[in-house]
Amino acid sequence: MKKVSCDYNGLKIALESIRNGGVLIFPTDTVYGIGCDPYNKEAVNRVYTIKKRNKTKGVPILGYSKADLEKIVVFDETTKKIAKKFWPGQLTIILPVKDKKLKESMDATDKIAVRVPDNKCILSLLKQCKLIIGTSANLSTENSFVEPDLCAKSITGYDIFLDGGTLESLGESTIIEIVNKEIKILRKGVISQEELFSLV
Repeated sequence: MKKVSCDYNGLKIALESIRNGGVLIFPTDTVYGIGCDPYNKEAVNRVYTIKKRNKTKGVPILGYSKADLEKIVVFDETTKKIAKKFWPGQLTIILPVKDKKLKESMDATDKIAVRVPDNKCILSLLKQCKLIIGTSANLSTENSFVEPDLCAKSITGYDIFLDGGTLESLGESTIIEIVNKEIKILRKGVISQEELFSLV
């Protein structure tokens, strides 16, 4: 377990680790996240083991841009509008998967949660690796972290800790899904129902 800064060298080490099947802790615009290459089944399983998370619960994928996420999931007209307004940002959207390799490596059902985070450090990494699993870096029964030292002490088994300092977070992302052309909020977060419904 190695801690690195969000600078050129740190990002280079983090990227190399991801490409070699490593598990990484990194800052986002909400809380510290833990993730890996979503196409590496072994690394995906390690994330679940580290978090003590039930495999029946899916994990989100963070992308550098909507264009990168469009390669793996299907957007409809409503979610295109929503993504345009709120990404990068604190909104997670559950969408149909179209990438069969990804479905297999993540043991995914027909849908997966995706997001473009608004954090310079993780976006710098995503610019190079395009996609990363991005679930909160904590044990499944415990609270998420905005403070790097507390996070590093509470969780073990990862390879690289990308330290982005203490995060100025407003809370966790809002999670939505479109059901029968209507927005369904699955987890209340930073973005309100009113903000979302104003687009439809």
